[in-house]
Amino acid sequence: MDFRVRHRGLTHTARHLAGLVLLALGLGGAPLPAGAGGLFDALDALGGQPQKPPEFLPPDEAFIFSTDEAPGEARLNWVIAPGYYLYRDKMTAVAAGEGLDVGAPRLPGGKIKADPYFGDVEIYTGVVDVGVPVAGNAPAELIVGYQGCAEDGICYPPIKKTMVLGPTALSGAAAPAMPAVPLRSTGAAPVDAITERLASGAPWLTLLAFFGFGLALSLTPCVYPMVPILSGIIVGQGASVTLRKSLVLSGVYVVAMALAYALAGVAAGLFGVNLQAAFQHPAVIAAFSAVFVLLALAMFGLFQLRLPVGLQNRLEGLSRARQGGSLTGVALMGLLSAIIVGPCVAPPLAGALAYIGARGNPVLGGGALFAMGLGMGTPLLLVGASAGSLLPRAGAWMQRVQRVFGVVFLGVAIWFLERIVPGALALALWGLLLIGAAIYAGALDRLPAEAGGGRRLGKAAGIAMLVYGATALVGAAGGGEDLFRPLAHYQGGKPEETALDFTRARTLAELDAELIRASSAGRSVMVDFYADWCVECKHLEKRTFRDARVRAALSDVTLVQIDVTANSSADQEILDRYGLYGPPAIVFHGPDRAERRDLRIIGFKSPADFLTHIEPLAAL
Repeated sequence: MDFRVRHRGLTHTARHLAGLVLLALGLGGAPLPAGAGGLFDALDALGGQPQKPPEFLPPDEAFIFSTDEAPGEARLNWVIAPGYYLYRDKMTAVAAGEGLDVGAPRLPGGKIKADPYFGDVEIYTGVVDVGVPVAGNAPAELIVGYQGCAEDGICYPPIKKTMVLGPTALSGAAAPAMPAVPLRSTGAAPVDAITERLASGAPWLTLLAFFGFGLALSLTPCVYPMVPILSGIIVGQGASVTLRKSLVLSGVYVVAMALAYALAGVAAGLFGVNLQAAFQHPAVIAAFSAVFVLLALAMFGLFQLRLPVGLQNRLEGLSRARQGGSLTGVALMGLLSAIIVGPCVAPPLAGALAYIGARGNPVLGGGALFAMGLGMGTPLLLVGASAGSLLPRAGAWMQRVQRVFGVVFLGVAIWFLERIVPGALALALWGLLLIGAAIYAGALDRLPAEAGGGRRLGKAAGIAMLVYGATALVGAAGGGEDLFRPLAHYQGGKPEETALDFTRARTLAELDAELIRASSAGRSVMVDFYADWCVECKHLEKRTFRDARVRAALSDVTLVQIDVTANSSADQEILDRYGLYGPPAIVFHGPDRAERRDLRIIGFKSPADFLTHIEPLAAL
């Protein structure tokens, strides 16, 4: 295919490095978009920095234009620099000569702005994707027109670009040339807003904001397994653990975890290499699970984990190298925990990755991710402090605590295996663990008449675990997969328990075919990005997508799922089209096939929040 503008079909790296021209904006002095709100606004008010004189970008740097092709369609994309905007009604696409039929561009909804030149107008900021129906014989030329302004008061003259269309767009049947449909927009997607603020806010305020994001993310399921991991490391120190030592171990773990987030984020943003996704290979997950089985066996006293004598002597000045307690071992566990334990993408993480990719600036983007990692790890410091101060110093109690964490480590191992083994097998493993823990707790032991309340309570807990473990095994035998509802499979498959019926698309061509088919039927499309190793994806599948209200709300929507478990080149190509770095993510297209970026979902949403979020979909 011949080009006169930069084509988006290049490699992931080349596409993102093209955004380096945006660096001319600087970091601290760029104006904030009008009407923006939230956490960044409150922080910006504290900055009080004197504004530098505005330096305007050349038009090709303020509005980075690129093209792509789909069957029967030309795809146009603009990456708009922070502090700039394009006019919706100035976007045009016409044939350069005979032999090319061009339909009306499918323009997404914009934002209303009181413009000093044109009054109240509809504008675009951030990223804009437009589809143009085309039909004819290749090669043919399409002339694209657009015009935009800077917030600081300069308006650029109209710009025209020529796109040379090849056989991909013109060899197949053209998409129906439907008129452009004005879409109601609720504003930019959260990720877009975060990306803009990274580019325009003061650096220290940005780092502070991302630290706050990390604190919020510490409450998500992807972080929960880190609590028993760190607690087990501290418990592994035995009776010698002190408050000071537990805080040192916790600090090393958290800093290593934050560093891993920063390094993985920079690699993903600059080079398109999702290290977290790469580490979700079944062999890696199985090996990490085996590590926790070994740690559990060590907790049960079957053996001790020691380094070779020579290496142990070298590290003796740092800490005793037993049961995961060395600072080097703790740092390694923190690195692996960030990459393997929590691979799901959340809005702040996605925003930072998009900023790094579009601006080519790994310093602020990586710093923001490091600050986010520290925020995520702050509660872990409290865990470490409490473990170091509350644990018994010696005696039978310390041994019992270690045995408890042995059971916890086995649970962590099963939690990892859930990503790569069938659901019924995972449920059976949980059942076996509960039964084993129940027997260890004395569920089958006879209590003497003089037994105290503590022993009786422990036996009652053991019996409860024994019964629930047996129930889980029965559920697994019948094909059940949910630990919290192990017998649901025997209830006859009620409508609210049935998952959504997705059509799988494995390539861009298959996805485009589904979009065309849905558009012909006048239906909107929901595209769900999923992976077996994504914890939040599983929560969406089990909680949100099985909700009867959600199923009813999506009954007239075409459902397409992109499974990126393999992280193949085809998967990366689809992710690259949407500027995504991994699951969970959900994007929506209207009947006109234009994406509704304001409806994008990154991360988990409960059924109630999901229904509120997609309310505008009913008006399309």
